[in-house]
Amino acid sequence: MNSSTGKTSQLELTALYIVATPIGNLGDISGRALDVLQRVDLILAEDTRHTKRLLAHYGINTALKSCHEHNESQLVDWVARQLESGQSLALVSDAGTPLISDPGYVMVSRLREMDHTILSVPGPSSIIAALSIAGLPSDAFIYDGFLPNKSAARRTALTHYLSESRTSIVLESSHRIKASLRDIVEVLGTDRVVVVARELTKRFETVLSGPASDVLTTIEADADQQKGEFVVLIKGVDKPKTNDADVEQTLRILLAELPAKQAATIAAKLTGRRKNALYDLAISLKDQS
Repeated sequence: MNSSTGKTSQLELTALYIVATPIGNLGDISGRALDVLQRVDLILAEDTRHTKRLLAHYGINTALKSCHEHNESQLVDWVARQLESGQSLALVSDAGTPLISDPGYVMVSRLREMDHTILSVPGPSSIIAALSIAGLPSDAFIYDGFLPNKSAARRTALTHYLSESRTSIVLESSHRIKASLRDIVEVLGTDRVVVVARELTKRFETVLSGPASDVLTTIEADADQQKGEFVVLIKGVDKPKTNDADVEQTLRILLAELPAKQAATIAAKLTGRRKNALYDLAISLKDQS
């Protein structure tokens, strides 16, 4: 232990460490995250007051410097100099994984351009936490951050999900959750399945799921369900299934203009069928012609 700094031994690699922190329950932080936060020379924090409370809970006294969306561009060169001098730094947001709808993108992208080492210390993410308990398909999903503030722009954004087959994930705030759900009902329909995960890992965590109109009714009827931070998941639409006759006809049309390999590739995208199987069928059709 270095008595002048209170630090344990130096980190193995000089780097900027991107450290995920709890989204609610302080027990969710990893042992590696605590070790890094203890041993780096400085922590760049979205809100130093918020991060101080986390560090105090674990008895960590590492120095803090504010780094948020309004000043991170100006800090990049300073951080680069610290790294060049052999110091290691950590970047944290108020909760969850930095850069995911939080500051840090400018810092990380520009430091990577300078060939500085950037290391991930993974951990909590409200997006992944919500997806893991929503009961919606999770093999393919998209994340679009926060929906627009204004209803007209929000409704336009929601039209993108009319034909989206993947689970769609957005964030919402307490003062817009009702308006956003009303727009979801209006644009995507009353029966579109949604999941609203509120205050994840916190004392009053709730998860509501079902047709959008039912979830909206529940939230409108209970003021407590309108408080906190929200992750909204929208179930994707089922892809229309193509029968064998449709697949063959599609291939025949494509083969009239394209080689078998290219025709099979395009047909796979159009029908959702396996490209290798479509290539074999294409060869068979060409032999018949």
